Amino acid sequence: MSSLEQLYQQVILDHSRERHGAGAVPSGIGAASHQVNPTCGDQVTLGVSVADGRIADLVWDGDGCSISQASLSMLSDLVDGRSTDEVARLYADMDQMMHSRGRGVPEETLDGLGDAAALEGTSQFPNRIKCALLGWYALRDALAKLGTDIAGGARS
Repeated sequence: MSSLEQLYQQVILDHSRERHGAGAVPSGIGAASHQVNPTCGDQVTLGVSVADGRIADLVWDGDGCSISQASLSMLSDLVDGRSTDEVARLYADMDQMMHSRGRGVPEETLDGLGDAAALEGTSQFPNRIKCALLGWYALRDALAKLGTDIAGGARS
């Protein structure tokens, strides 16, 4: 295993343990979405609120593999305080990376995804792609309930 692969593996493990943004989803939050990955049983409930076109609050509660939990933690860090346009770009970049099947994506895409770039290797394993995207699908659904479509031309 290369030193970069080891670093990426450590980033994933750290996020899956620390779980940034995790907590009970309050009933009064703007919108919530519950998503389940039927192939492995990973699940998440994600709540989000938007104020002045920006993510004002995001909290999630979930169970699953280290990839799904790390991805949710990374998502929380990435979208906190961002405009919904920025979140749409991040969603598209994450979707592109996860559907690259290991063929790689532009360096600027990886740079924009921060720690989530550590999940790029996961794109080689079709059954793990859903794990990495579970939280992103929950975010997309919750924002849609608030009238914001971040999916644009992204795959679903």
